Amino acid sequence: MTTTKAKRWTIADLEGIPQPWDDTRYEIIDGELFVSSQPSNEHQYTSMAATLELGNWSRQSGNGVVLPAPGLIFAEDDHAAPDVIWVSNERYRSEVRADSKLHGPPELVVEVLSPGSENERRDFVVKLGLYSRRGVDEYWILDWWQRRALVHRRAGETLQLAATLEANDRLESPLLPGFSCLVDDLFPPRSWPAPLAPEESTEDR
Repeated sequence: MTTTKAKRWTIADLEGIPQPWDDTRYEIIDGELFVSSQPSNEHQYTSMAATLELGNWSRQSGNGVVLPAPGLIFAEDDHAAPDVIWVSNERYRSEVRADSKLHGPPELVVEVLSPGSENERRDFVVKLGLYSRRGVDEYWILDWWQRRALVHRRAGETLQLAATLEANDRLESPLLPGFSCLVDDLFPPRSWPAPLAPEESTEDR
C-alpha cells in the first residue's frame, strides 16, 4: 500500500486514472490518496469469513445488510472502500444514492489489517480518524497475523478502543443482538503454511 501527499485529492481526480485489471484499490481520506495492491490470501480469507458470519446473522435477524468492499462516499475528499460493512435497513435507505453507493456512515465497519507500518497507519490512525469523525458507531480491525480483533466503539464524538479480543474470545456487539462468533474462526486455518515474517514495506501482503 502506498500513499501520495503531493496534492489534495478529490473523487474527480480519480476519473482520469485508467481502471486496472488487477483490482488495485484507490481511496481518498482527508485529501490523501491511498493505493492498495491485491491483498494476500490470508487477508481475503479473513474478509470472507467476517462477511459470512455477519451475513448469516443479518439474514436471520432481518435487521440490515452486509456488504464486502463497498464504496463509502462521505465527501469529495473522503472516499473509502472498507473490507466489510454492516448497515441497518433504515440507514441504508437514507444513505444510498443513485450511484448505488452509501453517502453516509454504516453502523459497523470492518477492516482486515495487512502487515507493514503504512498499513498500520492507514487502519489504526487514518481510517480510525475518518470513521470517527464521519459517524460510524463501531469499527473492528481484524489482525490475521496476530489472530486478534480490536474493537472500537463510539464514546461521544469519537471511536475509542473498547476491547482487544484474542483467538479464544468471542466477538459480540450491542449493535448486533444475538451475534456471536469465535475470533479464531475469522482467520485462516492453523493448518495453513505459516507465512513469512512481515517486513517493513508499503505493499499489502
